[in-house]
Amino acid sequence: MFTCLTLSSLAKVFADEKPKNTPLRTLSMLKNERASFQTALFAQGKDALALDVEIDSPLAGSIKIYQVEAIASALPAYKDHDDYYLRTEPGLFPDLLRPVGGSISLKPEQWQSVWFEIDPGGAMSAGEYTVAVAFRCAGETLACAQVGVELIDACLPAQTLIHTNWFHTDCLATWYKTEVFSEEYWRITENYLRNAARHGMNMVLTPLFTPPLDTQPGGERPTVQLVGVQQQDGRYRFDLSRLKRWVEMCGRCGVSYFEMSHLFTQWGARHAPKIEAEADGRRVRLFGWNTWGGSKKYTGFLTEFAQSLNAFLDENGIRERCFFHVSDEPSAAQYAVYQKRSRLVRALFPGSPVIDALSDFKFYVKGAVETPIPATDHIEPFIGRVPELWAYYCCGQHKGYVSNRFFAMPSQRNRVLGMQLYKFGVKGFLQWGHNFWYAQFSKREINPFEESDAGKAFPSGDAFAVYPGENGAPLNSLRLKVFYDALQDMRALQLLESLVGRDKTLALLEQGLEEPLTFSTYPHSEDWQLEKRRQINEAIRRQDMV
Repeated sequence: MFTCLTLSSLAKVFADEKPKNTPLRTLSMLKNERASFQTALFAQGKDALALDVEIDSPLAGSIKIYQVEAIASALPAYKDHDDYYLRTEPGLFPDLLRPVGGSISLKPEQWQSVWFEIDPGGAMSAGEYTVAVAFRCAGETLACAQVGVELIDACLPAQTLIHTNWFHTDCLATWYKTEVFSEEYWRITENYLRNAARHGMNMVLTPLFTPPLDTQPGGERPTVQLVGVQQQDGRYRFDLSRLKRWVEMCGRCGVSYFEMSHLFTQWGARHAPKIEAEADGRRVRLFGWNTWGGSKKYTGFLTEFAQSLNAFLDENGIRERCFFHVSDEPSAAQYAVYQKRSRLVRALFPGSPVIDALSDFKFYVKGAVETPIPATDHIEPFIGRVPELWAYYCCGQHKGYVSNRFFAMPSQRNRVLGMQLYKFGVKGFLQWGHNFWYAQFSKREINPFEESDAGKAFPSGDAFAVYPGENGAPLNSLRLKVFYDALQDMRALQLLESLVGRDKTLALLEQGLEEPLTFSTYPHSEDWQLEKRRQINEAIRRQDMV
C-alpha cells in the first residue's frame, strides 16, 4: 500500500504520525513570487523504495524539488513554553531540505515529505496552471498528486523591510576547514550570502573586528577582522581593502545594508572586542577582554579609526546604508555604561543610525539609543512612540504566542510574522542565528546535522536556518522558506495598500477576527493563514482588473 497526501508548505510531516493538515488543492501566487507545497508519502512493507519524481506542468521548468529530512533535537522547547507547539519532547523534527537530483529514497512504514518550490521569476504569463506529480518505482506509477496554481497578473513590490539574520563567517571557516580570507573563504562566504539574500536578508553583519557575540568572557572566536590595523609609534594606520572587497561582494549578492559589528562586548559594553594589529612585523592583540571599554587607549583608537572609516563610507557612497552597534542586549542595570558608549559611537559616526537589540523602553526615552530593537514580546511600549520601529526575536521569545521558528513550533507561527510586521509598520527585523554552528558561548564547534540546539542551550531552530552543504554551498531549512513566505506576505499587503489604501487593507487583514491582530494575538490556524493570503491575492487581482 502506498499513500500520498498533498499539503501546504505550512505542514510539518513527522515519521510516526499521519498528517492531520487540510489537503491542498489550489494555491495562488503573484508572477514574481515563490510558492511551495508538499506531498506526504507512506509506504507499507519492509524495504526502502527508490522513487522517481516526475512533474507534468507548463511550470515544470520553474519547480525545484527537495526531500524533507528529519533532524534530531535534544531541546525542542524550554520548560515554560506555551501550548502552541507541535511536540516538546526530544526527537526527530522535519527541517532540512535536501535537493533532489535523481530519485528519492522512501523508508518503509514512515511518513516522509517531498517539497516543491514554484519560482516562475516573472517569466510566465498570468493564468491557471496545473502541476501534476507522479511517483514511479521501476517504471510503475505508485501515486499521483495534483495542485492547481493561479498565477495572478501582478508583481510583488521590492522588499522595503531591512532584514538581518546574523551571518557568522567564522562558522563557515571552521566547518569547511578553510583559512579566513583565503580565496576559498571568499568563495564560500559569497555562496552563503547570495543564498541569504535570495531569502530576504538585505542587511549583513559586517565584521569590522571579530564580533563580540555569544562569546564566553575571557574566551574568543576565530578572528574574522576585515579591518587591517598597523600600529607604529603610538599611532594607527588602517587598511580597508578587505572591507572594500566585502562591500563589493554584497553588491553582487543583492545585499544593500551594512550592519557594522558591535564596538563593545555583549551584555553591557564593558570591554572592547578582540582587535588584532601588525606591530614591529608581528601579529599582536591590541584589545580584548582585558580592555576596559571606556579606557583612553581604546577611545583614542576608535577616534582614529572613525576618521578612516568615515572617509571610506563617503567615498563608497554607503554612509546612509550603514548601521552601527554599541552592545547587544544590555540590561537596565547596565544603562549608565551603555549610555556613555553609545554617546561616543554616535559622535564618531554622524549620519549613520545606531541600532541595538534591547527591550527596556528607558534606553530610548532617555536618549541612549536612536533606533532600539525590542523583542517582539516587549514591543508594545515602542509601538507608535518611535519613528522607526524595529523588532527581533531569539530564544527568549518562546512563550506568550509570539512568532518564532523553532523546530517544534507550527510553521504558521513562523509565517504569521509577515502580517504582524505589516500591520505595525516595522522597518527592520533582526534574528541572530543564520548559521551559528557553535555551542553556546562559542566554546566548541558543533555538527548541526546532529546537534541542533547549541549544546542544549537554545531550542532547536534558534541558532541556524541553513546547514552546511558540499562544495561550500548551503542547504536550506523549511523554516527559512516559510520565513521568506512571511516576507512575501508583507510585500503583498504593501502592494494591496498601494491599490486600495491602508485602511481597506487593514480591514481585510483583520476581517473575521474576534480580536485585533497583535504580535501575540492571532488565529492559531494554518487554514486561516492560507485563506487570508488567498483573500489578499484575490483583492489584488480584482484591483488589477479595474
